[in-house]
Amino acid sequence: MLNIVIFGPPGAGKGTQSEKLIEKYNLKHISTGDLFRWHTKNDTELGLRVKEIMDSGELVSDDITIAMLKEEVEKNPEVSGFLFDGFPRTVDQAKALDTLMHSMDTQIQHVVELEVSEEEVKKRIAKRKELEGRADDADDKLVKRIDEYFNKTVHVLPYYKEQSRLSTVNGVGGIEEISKSITDILDK
Repeated sequence: MLNIVIFGPPGAGKGTQSEKLIEKYNLKHISTGDLFRWHTKNDTELGLRVKEIMDSGELVSDDITIAMLKEEVEKNPEVSGFLFDGFPRTVDQAKALDTLMHSMDTQIQHVVELEVSEEEVKKRIAKRKELEGRADDADDKLVKRIDEYFNKTVHVLPYYKEQSRLSTVNGVGGIEEISKSITDILDK
């Protein structure tokens, strides 16, 4: 089983690269952002709680996030592996993910960081906002999400680096070029 975590700030290209990895390696994509949007759109109990938190621009709590992930992982026991996008965001979440994977007799093999500057991220999201009109790209929420990544989430990376599971890829360039850099790492 191949399990990957893809890291990067909002707008780094995680979704785009995830699609390529899912196709190439037959993985189940688990995006916390997608899970949050699905639950809020469908007004599930967890979704109502998530909506309130997301509307304030804050991060969803670990217990809610882990409950959603666990449910999603358990629904897909037959897959070749999982690609986690947008999770973990804290060292505690990384440890919880490791525990979840170990309970399934597997582990996270690769953590791929898409390195993109804050300036580039803001340009990309402005364009995405224009094209897609995503609610989570609203200016006030976006600033909080970018700050969360650059001031808090990046602190998870040393956890994986210490375990020799972290690889950093330049997230600026052509989609295919970035994709090849990632698959070169995964295919070693």
